[in-house]
Amino acid sequence: MSTILIAGATGLVGRITLSLALHDPRVAQVIAPTRSALAPHSKLVNPIVDYEALPADADWWRCDMVICALGTTRAKAGSAEAFHRIDHDYPLMIATHARAHGARAFALVSAIGADAGSRLLYNRTKGEVEASIGALDYPSYTVVRPGLIGGQRQEFRAMERLSDAVLTLLGPVLPRAWRISPAENIASALIEAAVTAAPGRHIVSAAALA
Repeated sequence: MSTILIAGATGLVGRITLSLALHDPRVAQVIAPTRSALAPHSKLVNPIVDYEALPADADWWRCDMVICALGTTRAKAGSAEAFHRIDHDYPLMIATHARAHGARAFALVSAIGADAGSRLLYNRTKGEVEASIGALDYPSYTVVRPGLIGGQRQEFRAMERLSDAVLTLLGPVLPRAWRISPAENIASALIEAAVTAAPGRHIVSAAALA
């Protein structure tokens, strides 16, 4: 029976991951730090936090595994600097604090095309955060790299809706790596990676998530 910390529990992938974890008999407790309160559950610990001022010594950092589903877009963040802070600095802070309190497994939502050497801000930031967390030496580290994430978001993203429609139409003839990555598949991969905590470093490709 494990304790899992889920960062990003209010996003599309995070909400599904949280539900799976709360209903998984292998998970004894779920810690989900959020900016606003979640619906109560007997297995849930829900600290209200400001990601700009995370408490390094909070008791709730003590967990066995971490799942990080934090992420935004350049447009929603408002600037390249804000995007980098949310998609790189926040996950790294979470990984650092949890590791310092004994966490032994980390599962990260990254993206297809993640590359620290890329000229594209999105791909470069995803590659950088993969490398930064990898340097923390978690005994088990899994990076999940979805393509376009499919599912019902709480906010409207016009370009993603259009891309979703196109990829849904073309899905049967596209290579698996180019197809939509359903949020449910991503969440399942994250839960299995965290609970199994297989030693070493692992990558779950977009093709495996289609």
